[in-house]
Amino acid sequence: MCGIFGVVGKSQKVNMRNVRKLAFHARQRGIDASGLVVHSEGQVNIIRADAAIDKLLSKVTIENANLVLGHSRLVTNGFLDNQPVYRDDLITIHNGIIVNCDDLWIEGRERRNIIDSEIIPAIFREAMDSGSSVGNAVDQVFRECEGVVSAAIYCVRTQKIVLLSNNGSLYFGYKDGQIGFSSEEWPLVSSGFEKIANIVGFEEIDLEFSAESVDEKSILKRMRPSLVPTVPEFLTHSSAANGLVFDTPNIKRCTKCILPETMPYIHFDDLGVCNYCQNYVIRNKPKPLSELADLVEPYRRKNHVDCIVPFSGGRDSCMALHLMQKELKMKSVTYTYDWGMVTDLGRRNISRMCAALGVENIIIAADIEKKRRWIKSNLTAWLNKPHLGMMSLLTAGDKHFFRYVEQVKKQTQVSLNIWGVNPLEVTHFKSGFLGVPPSFEEEMVYSNGFLNQLSYQGKRFKQYMRNPGYINSSIYDTLSGEYWRSVAKKQDYYHIFDYYSWDEAEIDGLLEDYGWETSPDTPTTWRIGDGTAAFYNYVYHTVAGFSEHDTFRSNQIREGAMSREKALELVQLENQPRYPNIKWYLEAVGLDYKKVIDTVNAIPKLYVY
Repeated sequence: MCGIFGVVGKSQKVNMRNVRKLAFHARQRGIDASGLVVHSEGQVNIIRADAAIDKLLSKVTIENANLVLGHSRLVTNGFLDNQPVYRDDLITIHNGIIVNCDDLWIEGRERRNIIDSEIIPAIFREAMDSGSSVGNAVDQVFRECEGVVSAAIYCVRTQKIVLLSNNGSLYFGYKDGQIGFSSEEWPLVSSGFEKIANIVGFEEIDLEFSAESVDEKSILKRMRPSLVPTVPEFLTHSSAANGLVFDTPNIKRCTKCILPETMPYIHFDDLGVCNYCQNYVIRNKPKPLSELADLVEPYRRKNHVDCIVPFSGGRDSCMALHLMQKELKMKSVTYTYDWGMVTDLGRRNISRMCAALGVENIIIAADIEKKRRWIKSNLTAWLNKPHLGMMSLLTAGDKHFFRYVEQVKKQTQVSLNIWGVNPLEVTHFKSGFLGVPPSFEEEMVYSNGFLNQLSYQGKRFKQYMRNPGYINSSIYDTLSGEYWRSVAKKQDYYHIFDYYSWDEAEIDGLLEDYGWETSPDTPTTWRIGDGTAAFYNYVYHTVAGFSEHDTFRSNQIREGAMSREKALELVQLENQPRYPNIKWYLEAVGLDYKKVIDTVNAIPKLYVY
């Protein structure tokens, strides 16, 4: 996914200050790669780079340009290719993922690149050559392509730019006789553009200059060892053949739920029922959805977005978006924080849902290479002295999700945010292994408050002292993320499942209707777009004999949503090692697969056979 932008000067030269402002904002959507299209004195230059857009601009001399188009890319589909895409006299920059791209290369369409975006100019040119109007050619692109299509097509031959979007993730405006466009409204507003309009469909810009030649080149090429392709390849090798183990020890489990005796702080009564069951308070008891409708009514605005839906592409946030759009009839914008551990499966589901519901998706991407270096540092330290209580450090980098939602609120001028947090995703054991006893009275999925965090970080600090490898450049990122998640005050937000019953079968059925993609290496729909989950669940199950699947299914048993027998049957499948995802994860952070798995397998077990 990308941030795309452009300034068209028509008969005059573009204002480079505006270009740089729009480029700077596009940078937040990804800095893995970038590209520019520059028209100057009859020459069109296409420049691609394996670097952030600001670095590319600093290396390119742009003089007397009538037009500058650009993108800043988070590498997703088509790792080896980069935008802009140039074919058939069409130069295309695209934000989104076309999830059925491979199926669209039918007979008569020659595929020249791996990148999914190439199919847009291929379909557009095919339609135009058959005599279609621009509008009909755009309609053809929308009909055939599944997923988000927000793009700018520079038609070199006909001296025209076509801006098109099927979900509204594209805006354009005017300033000093020039036209600017951007993936989001805020860059245009902050740059002083006026008469800003949202594109749902297409807009044409007729150019007052022609191009005599087009030249392509790549600069700032580099090796990117940490940027492996962002989708785990499904491999048919058996897990066992790749060193993964799956033991099913005969350990004592609660007679009501399925929690084992290795669960931190667990104890059983004379009937074999655990204290987690004895102290459980029903969580999935929502208030009427009509109450939420009343609460959000003051936030509705005419001809403007009403609410922000934080959006991971997981099943729960997808359900939340569906409910906001279809049940509450709120005009939503989604916000995604990509910290480098979101796989393309998750991104493709984001693209599917946003396209199907016609919803804009705002992406804020971290410096992925840096984030993955920090994960590598912390995982290397953990492998030197494995401690289950420190496993959560590997996911600390995603907590800035809570920080950037505040930035999105300011930029969109939308204060209401609706979260799709599953009320049954309460684990306890992750902090329990660190020495934090369960607080059965808590009402929220995440423990909040300064004192709770101080105590928690104090226990982490003790592990830092025992294992100095944790004292690395990731510490500030970890602590500031925890602040934004658990301490910073949050306003104008609601949890959709406080007002709508969470039902796994209903959600899975609904997502199937949307063509939501599942993972080929596990039967569950939970956390399948999260690149870290397969690894940490493998560690927990290998060492302690259970994972977060066991705690989740146990909560469903207590809620009366599942039998104990069914839960045992499901976790037997869900706890199976996910070799493709585990291998991808370790390659992504730059660690040797065999060495890591051998170390994990050698950790002393918390149970006996």
